[in-house]
Formats: sequence, C-alpha cells, structure tokens
Amino acid sequence: MFRRTAHALVLAAITLGASTIAANALCERHHPTGTILGAVGGGVVGSAVTHGNGVGVVGGAIVGGLAGNSIERSGCKSSRHRREGYYDRDHRWHRYS
Repeated sequence: MFRRTAHALVLAAITLGASTIAANALCERHHPTGTILGAVGGGVVGSAVTHGNGVGVVGGAIVGGLAGNSIERSGCKSSRHRREGYYDRDHRWHRYS
C-alpha cells in the first residue's frame, strides 16, 4: 500500500513540476498548455491510484486540468506587472523616464 501511494505522489510531483515549467515558459502566448499537461498528468495519477478505474482516470484528469489552468493563470499575473518607478531612502517616489 505504501509503495502505491509513494508512486502516485511521485507522479503527481513530476506532473505538477512539468506543468508549472510549461505554463511559465508559455505565459505570454496564452496557450492552454498548463490545462492540457495537468489533465494528462491527473489522468495518469488517477489511473495509478485507482488501478485503471475509468472514474478515477476521468476524475484525475478533471482535477489535474483545473490545477494546471490555475497554475498557468497565476504565473501570468506576476509577469505582466512592470515597475514604473522606485522609492528612495527618504521614501520619495521616483518615476523611470
């Protein structure tokens, strides 16, 4: 039982890492890469946990797709903001030219 759970956790970690990297790399292009990778990875993990049960595969794909989409969107928000200035030591705001 412990080996199955450990195997599923390793698969989930690999899938999460791969979807995060792909989502951050393609953030500006707005591709559904995170959703697709999350769904595929979730389906694999769901299959491993439920021993190939169809409900587990579909459920894992849905949860993985939602997680991948969320990860992809969260990565895009932080990269769109740019700094327009800075505060100096005396707490005065200076705009970049």
